[in-house]
Amino acid sequence: MTDNAYPKIASLKNVAAFRARLSLLSLDLPCDDSVLSAGENSPLAQSLEVNGFKIGNRWCIHPMEGWDGTATGEPTEKTRRRWQHFGESGAKFIWGGEAFAVTGAGRANPNQLAIVDNNVERAENGARNLLQTLLNAHRAAVGAVDDLLIGLQLTHSGRFCKPTDHKKLAPRIAYHHPTLDPKFGIRSDDSAVIVTDDEIDHLIDDYVKAARLAQRAGFHFVDVKHCHGYFAHELLSAFTRPGKFGGSFENRTRFAREIIGRIRSECPGLIVGVRLSAFDMVPGHRGFGWNGTDIDLAEPIQFIRLLESLGVRLINVTCGSPYYNPHIQRPAIFPPSDGYAPPEDPLVGVARQIDMTRKLKQACPNSIFVGSGYTYLQEYLPHVAQAAVRQGWTDFVGLGRLVLSYWNLPADTLAGRGLQAKRICRTFSDCTTAPRMGMVSGCYPLDDYYKKSPEHIQLKEKKRIG
Repeated sequence: MTDNAYPKIASLKNVAAFRARLSLLSLDLPCDDSVLSAGENSPLAQSLEVNGFKIGNRWCIHPMEGWDGTATGEPTEKTRRRWQHFGESGAKFIWGGEAFAVTGAGRANPNQLAIVDNNVERAENGARNLLQTLLNAHRAAVGAVDDLLIGLQLTHSGRFCKPTDHKKLAPRIAYHHPTLDPKFGIRSDDSAVIVTDDEIDHLIDDYVKAARLAQRAGFHFVDVKHCHGYFAHELLSAFTRPGKFGGSFENRTRFAREIIGRIRSECPGLIVGVRLSAFDMVPGHRGFGWNGTDIDLAEPIQFIRLLESLGVRLINVTCGSPYYNPHIQRPAIFPPSDGYAPPEDPLVGVARQIDMTRKLKQACPNSIFVGSGYTYLQEYLPHVAQAAVRQGWTDFVGLGRLVLSYWNLPADTLAGRGLQAKRICRTFSDCTTAPRMGMVSGCYPLDDYYKKSPEHIQLKEKKRIG
C-alpha cells in the first residue's frame, strides 16, 4: 500500500468533504461546522477544575522526547526552545512536558533528560530551568499563569532502553515476548535482560526520587508513564511473569500502586497522573486491552478505576507503541524510516483512538481524560476537537507532534484567527525518522529552525541512501 492509496486531508476542501470521507469509511467522528473563539463561548475555552486547580482551557500539550539533551541528561538550547513553544502555545495544560527518565540506564536515547549517575541536583536544575522557560514564555504570550497546569513525565524505557548508543538497544524487559523479542534481537533464553523483582523495588525508589525532584523544581504534577511499550506499560501485560509483579491483575498493577502510594505519602500536594496505552495490537498475542484479535477495554477500565481509588484522576489515553505498531498510535500518511506504509486510512486510526477515549470516559466519568490521536486531522483538528469536548467524548484535547511545527495552534483557535495552513503538520514523520537515525527530533519540513539546520542536510542524505 503506497502513501497515494488514501486521499490526503489537504485534498478535502471543506467540512462537507471531510464528513463525506468519514461516511465512506463508516467512521463515527464528531465534527462541528465551524470553530468558535473564546469570545464566542468555545467549549475549548472553558476552564475545568482538577484536584482544586482550575485549568484555563481544554487544550493540552503531550510530553515530548527530543533526543536533544546532553549526555548527562540536561536540557540544551533546542530543549529550551521546545519548552518555550509549549508556553507560547496558549494551551493551559502541559502534560509531562518531557519524557524524563528516572535513571540514566532507563533512557530511550543517550540524550534523553534523566537523572544520570544519580546526580539529582544536576537533573533538578535542568528541570527547573525548563519550567521557568515555559512560564516566562506563557506570561509573555498569554499573560496569567495561575491557571496553567504543568507536569513532568517520569519514565523507564524498559525494552527500548538505549542509554549510551542510539544504534544499540540495552533492553530491560518485564517478560519474554514471542513476537517482540525476535523483532528487537532479544534471545528467548536470555534471562539477564529480565528485570528482577528486587530491581523493580529499587526502580520504585527511583520514581519516587524523581517525583520529589519534580515537586522541588515547582511542577504541579508528575505522570507515572504507562504507555508505548515502555517498562511500566509492559508490566500491565506481564501475564506470564512469575512473582509479585506478574500474573494476576493485582500483581501486574503493583508497580503503579506502590509508586503512586509513596508519591502521595512522600510528596504531599503533588498531583499524580497516568498516561496510559489503553490497548495494544500485537496479532495472536494477548496484551493489555487486547485479547489477541480485538480491543478489550475491560482491564483498562478496571485499571483506571483502581487509579481513581488511589486519588489519581488525570488520565492521558493513547495506545500501542511507536516501535512496533505506529500506525495505531500515530496515524500518518508518510511512515518514518523504520516504519511501514499505512495498512488502513489513517483516519481509521484517529477515529479508533477518539472513540476509545469516549468509551473510557463513559465507563469512568469521575476521571479527567486527555484524548490523543488528533494531529492527522490537520485542517479539521479544531472542528473535531471542539465537537469532542462539547459532546463529552473527552475533557481535554492533546497535541503532540503537531506542536513541533505549529505550536500556537491553540492560541490561534481560541483567538478566532483561523489556522496557518503552511504550519500544519502533514505527518511527514521526519520528527521520528531523524532520531531513528541518531539525530535530534524536530519538524524539518516546516520549522525554519530545523529546515535551515545542518542536520536537515544530513537527514536528507541519510534518507537517500536508506
